[in-house]
Amino acid sequence: MNQVEKVNLLDFDRQGLREFFAQLGEKPYRAEQVMKWIYHRLEDNFENMTDVGKALRAKLEATCYVGPPNTLFDKGAADGTHKWLLGMDGGNAVEAVYIPEPTRGTLCVSSQVGCGLNCQFCSTATQGFNRNLATSEIIGQMWVAAKHLGNVTHQNRRITNVVMMGMGEPLLNFDNVVKAMSLMRDDLGFGLASKRVTLSTAGLVPMIDKLSESIDVSLAVSLHAANDELRTELVPLNKRFPIAELMAACQRWIVRKPRTSITFEYTLMKGVNDQPEHARQLIKFMRKLPTCKVNLIPFNPFPGTRFERSEMEVIRAFQTQLLNANILTMLRRTRGDDIDAACGQLKGQVLDRTRRQAEFRKRLDEGTAHAA
Repeated sequence: MNQVEKVNLLDFDRQGLREFFAQLGEKPYRAEQVMKWIYHRLEDNFENMTDVGKALRAKLEATCYVGPPNTLFDKGAADGTHKWLLGMDGGNAVEAVYIPEPTRGTLCVSSQVGCGLNCQFCSTATQGFNRNLATSEIIGQMWVAAKHLGNVTHQNRRITNVVMMGMGEPLLNFDNVVKAMSLMRDDLGFGLASKRVTLSTAGLVPMIDKLSESIDVSLAVSLHAANDELRTELVPLNKRFPIAELMAACQRWIVRKPRTSITFEYTLMKGVNDQPEHARQLIKFMRKLPTCKVNLIPFNPFPGTRFERSEMEVIRAFQTQLLNANILTMLRRTRGDDIDAACGQLKGQVLDRTRRQAEFRKRLDEGTAHAA
């Protein structure tokens, strides 16, 4: 069998792998043995799995493989942030980013090639959309980063947190994302606690409810405005699921998971959503979700965008206004912007199936010609 016909073991969560081994005529515990090699020791060569019998190793070699994405390039930033461009099929590629901090290391993972949404301030959105990533392509990003960083589960844990905040809307790729997150959490996978795996959504209300019933992870919501008119302009999905519906879904989440806190992401853009009245609207919104918190993100520019980053004094004043209203508010430090690895800057290689990439390039060319 060539690799196209073989089965990629990274596509299976624990239950799926047990079922696959049963189909091979093997005991289910053999699947768990192999899982430890794949995720704890980051081994992709069956011959090196020394406590697996020779006959099984030969069977695995003949029928399956461990296939993470190919690394097209990787690049480090001055602040220690690291970015990988990972090749998919047919010329597509996605980006994953590792952000080291004194007490933790966070990996930002992509869920789609491009993005099916069209948030106006996001670089990924300008590339359009090609397809959802397979489970192997999602968990494979973590596998590649862990291998590069020397991450050893339960020993030298370089990756302590994962955020599904890379390219794409994770809830539009629900089944594959949930399987990948279960591998992040599984003790035989990467063994992360539920609070250390976070999914970020633009507000796909029905799928927020489904997520709360399917897996125990943390939730972040890309809010960016607390009134419908402005949020619809910035996040077009708001037209389908306006703020009142989004808030109700978040309240249901808290009821189902009373020990958890939702993080609301709010990207501050100069003169757009950073004024005192916008802070007052956000305060009113947050008072209906008193256990939740706000993460303020300075806008990260990219070529062709019409938005600008708010001045730091404006950002600080916005944060102070929320803190004075007793709303837990953090300010995200911009990391990796010298390698375009900051929030909202991720941009892989997308064979766009929409017209969005071409339209953005046309606007960019027209703007350049006008400036000349």
